Amino acid sequence: MRHALFGGGQDDLHARLVRAIGDPQRRFTEDKLRMLRAIRFAARFAYAIEPATFAAIQGHASEIHVVSPERIREELTKLLTEGAARRGFELLDDSGLLQHLLPEISAMKGVAQPPEYHPEGDVWIHTRMMLEAMSAGVSPTLAWGVLLHDVGKPPTFRPASDTGDRIRFDGHAEVGVKMATAICQRLRFSNDDTQQILALVANHMKFKDVAQMRKSTLKRFVRLPAFSEHMELHRLDCLASHGRLETYQALQRFLAETPAEQVSPPRLLTGVDLQDMGYVPGPHFQRILTSVEDAQLEGLLQSRDQAVLFVRKNYPLPETGR
Repeated sequence: MRHALFGGGQDDLHARLVRAIGDPQRRFTEDKLRMLRAIRFAARFAYAIEPATFAAIQGHASEIHVVSPERIREELTKLLTEGAARRGFELLDDSGLLQHLLPEISAMKGVAQPPEYHPEGDVWIHTRMMLEAMSAGVSPTLAWGVLLHDVGKPPTFRPASDTGDRIRFDGHAEVGVKMATAICQRLRFSNDDTQQILALVANHMKFKDVAQMRKSTLKRFVRLPAFSEHMELHRLDCLASHGRLETYQALQRFLAETPAEQVSPPRLLTGVDLQDMGYVPGPHFQRILTSVEDAQLEGLLQSRDQAVLFVRKNYPLPETGR
């Protein structure tokens, strides 16, 4: 490999080595983003980084913040999606860049997990295993969702000596959403990408409840935008821990066997219909319409007339005095 900034001809190519051309200290002083590119090239092509070049990266790692957030985000996204994300993040960690770019990820190191659910080890090991299992070309939002799905575990860690039974991370998905929000803002993600990344973090624990979900809850769950990304994150999560895919396979069957019109049927009633029935608009409208949709998704209502009777029975209008 030879690049305008890295490579030393055929010798380095044969040695599978990334080397800054000329003085590495000078190259990284000129443009701090080159440190990230060296990491990415080494990861993508399975090259080592020449010792003096790597030492220069370590020496300048704390200066990475002078690079614009957009350029950092673009480089990290490439690192995550080119098929060598685990190696890339290990190099980020070894170089010192990870602590400065994503201290929330660096904090995962040494955070133990309950062995009955995570025999693989701590949160950092688990996350790296998921990164390793991602295919080249995955969507950026899925890649970032994988990286950040357990970001809330370090601050919510509670040892077995405190809980009385096992290690717990109560509320880690909710805390993770707040932390992921800050990261997305810091790296200036688009609103659409931020929304999907946060949805992946927020919903990854809901898969454990799938077997107990009501039909209406399950149908709403699989209606999440880009649900295939939620499915893939769950699959990777399982493979990097206990290895059980029963829930993933059950959802695959449900999606294959359930017609789309049953998962997302046309509404039987609208707010206008409620007004025509004599109901005064207000916050209760959403509660009534949700209740109607729940019954519809459960298969209890099939027609508008049934829905009208359901509303009149369960939400009777107040009697008016004469």
